[in-house]
This record gives sequence, C-alpha cells and structure tokens, in this order.
Amino acid sequence: MGIDFYTTPASAPGRMVQLLAKHLNVEMNVKHIDLMKGEQLKPEFIAINPQHTVPTLVDDGFAITESRAQLYYLQNKYGKTESLYPVNDIQKRTLVDMRIFFDVSMLYPKFGDVVYPVMFGGQPLDPTKVDKLNDTLGFVELYLKDGYIAGSELSIADFSMAAVLSTIETCHDLSKFPGIVAYLEKCKVEMSGWEELNQQGANVFGQWYKDALAKQA
Repeated sequence: MGIDFYTTPASAPGRMVQLLAKHLNVEMNVKHIDLMKGEQLKPEFIAINPQHTVPTLVDDGFAITESRAQLYYLQNKYGKTESLYPVNDIQKRTLVDMRIFFDVSMLYPKFGDVVYPVMFGGQPLDPTKVDKLNDTLGFVELYLKDGYIAGSELSIADFSMAAVLSTIETCHDLSKFPGIVAYLEKCKVEMSGWEELNQQGANVFGQWYKDALAKQA
C-alpha cells in the first residue's frame, strides 16, 4: 500500500516530515488537505485521524498523527544507519530527544503565541509574547554552539527545528541570532529538497502573517 501523507504546504510540522523522508529516500504519496475549505473535517479524513489534524502519515494502514512521532517512525523504520538517531548511545539519543521536546513544548508554542492571534484573531502584535519568543530563540542560539541542534552531527531533531526556524524567519527578525541564521543557511545546503519541500511553504505562511499585520496598519 505504501505511505500516504496528508499535509498542507504551509505546515511546518508537515514540511519537517517531508524533508526527512526525502533525506531517507522514502517515497510518500502526498495528499494536500485544504484547511481553509475544511477538508480536514470530511468523514473520510476523520476516519483516519479523529483529531482531524495535519500532518497525518499512514504507512500500510498504520496511522501516525503527531509530526515528531512521524520523524521517529521514519528514521526507526527506514533509516539505514543510526546517524540521525543514535539509539545505542543513550546520551546522544537523549540529547536528540531533549531538543525535539524543546521544539514541541517551547519554541513552536512561543512562535504560535505571537503569530496565530494576529493571523486568526485579528489581534494586535503583543510585544510581551515577542519578547518571550526572543528569549526562547536565545536558547536555540546556545544549543547550536556545536553546529547542529543536538551536537556536532545532523539528527532528526534538526529536521524538526529547521522547518520551524525557517518559518519563524519569514515572520520575525532573526538578525539578533546570527547562529540561527548561519544554521539555516547550512540546512538549505544539507537538506535535499529544501526549496520545494520547505521554503516555499514557509514563505506562504510568512505572507499570510504579513498580510494579517498589514490589515491592522
């Protein structure tokens, strides 16, 4: 049956999974879900994912509804080496886990706190939330001291982080974080399909955000 992947191009969680699949040479049947048209609420999609969220990955009938779990799944099932997730080195493996959990619990929510009220609630930009996002980006800057987000080698945590940071870059000034800017430039080179699988969707998201801000001017 192969892999069906339900996503939308503007979704950073969806883009991180597509980047990893490309890196691992895993073929996926990508099916775009138009959230604005409510396609995620169609009965056939809810039957696959009752949470009606994207991305959703279905591998031979097995549905995975959380993007970072999809990263783990693809690497654990299809990765030919452990370089991206060193399961036999508990410290390196835990560092990768820590950075992914940091993304899920800190970075991505702090970014969402800034942009989603503006985009979907028509609210003005909240400087306090911007400051909290900058504080969190400061941690990212520190975590990149060895070149990658979880040490000195590329890992699945980088696919999670790079997709989110590239989306933040389209909405938020990163000039105070030269390490992040340099890291994204490196990811553009090292992650195959960066432009078509990630950057184009990030740019779409950023334009939505800028249009929402412009309406308030």
